[in-house]
Amino acid sequence: MKRSAAEIIREYGPFEGVEAVHGVTYDGSHVWFASGDRLNAVDPASGKVARSIDVAAHAGTAFDGRHLFQIAEDRIQKIDAASGKVLSTIPAPGGGGDSGLAWAEGSLWVGEYRERKIHQIDPETGKVLRTIESKRFVTGVTWVDGELWHGTWENEESDLRRIDPETGKVIEQLDMPDGKIVSGLESDGGDRFFCGGGTSGKVRAVRRPRQS
Repeated sequence: MKRSAAEIIREYGPFEGVEAVHGVTYDGSHVWFASGDRLNAVDPASGKVARSIDVAAHAGTAFDGRHLFQIAEDRIQKIDAASGKVLSTIPAPGGGGDSGLAWAEGSLWVGEYRERKIHQIDPETGKVLRTIESKRFVTGVTWVDGELWHGTWENEESDLRRIDPETGKVIEQLDMPDGKIVSGLESDGGDRFFCGGGTSGKVRAVRRPRQS
């Protein structure tokens, strides 16, 4: 396993009225983060909140190109990104213990925090298609260039892990600095991971290592 220190390249926030950052996603131009009772879109260039959607937003967040998906307690909401309207809901696989959320290859990928699992689910029905075991509490989940990464948060320590999507084996690990926890995770499709910072109220950009 390749292991190194995570390189934080920028911090966003804290933001007014935000006590904690939960799920994080990226729509190609804005970083969205969940803050309990709303979703917030941040301009990654200016660091300012561009818009907000009033919706229950307790954990993971994902974007499929048109819709936002947001965990709210024991369900996953499908939200029209343009209007902010909740279009439908499906049950969350962990029944309220879910954390990270990602969209990839027509499926949703859900982190189940304390069970240390990542589930691939059908976005229409919520049916679990397969499950990957992890060794630590799972927070955010993201796919980028065929790589599956997830965040961890256990004993007030966090890291980012690239894992084998078939076996769950850790291939690469980026250790976050002391006191910098990861509550959500999303790639920008390039050289950055956006990480929710939990009760710090911040979102952090971490450099994604290039594979040699």
